[in-house]
Amino acid sequence: MFLEVDHNPNFEGSYFVRFKELGPPRLLTHVKSYERLSRGEWCLVTGWCDDPDQPLCPAYAQKVEDSGAGTAYVIYGGNWGIRLKPETHTGEWSLYDEAQWGEGYLSIGEERDLRFL
Repeated sequence: MFLEVDHNPNFEGSYFVRFKELGPPRLLTHVKSYERLSRGEWCLVTGWCDDPDQPLCPAYAQKVEDSGAGTAYVIYGGNWGIRLKPETHTGEWSLYDEAQWGEGYLSIGEERDLRFL
């Protein structure tokens, strides 16, 4: 699996990385994020693309080999990465909403921190 994320307004970095797949990708709706709260919080997740009229695209979890942990799940979306917001947040997806944030991708170690479609 090759993952490429361009430098963009959703995520300031860029990535081109390779992972060894351990199964098929699965559609994802939520991820437990530890970004803002040490106890974690469930967040909605979507892929983000460069199409100004339709930036939303599916987000996926792909089980991969991880040299440090053995296995992990790579959470990825469009060519502009993924976007997250707390599941309690009722606002629309937007690059300008301070309650939301973008990532190039995430690496999650535990399946219990994922909710699938």
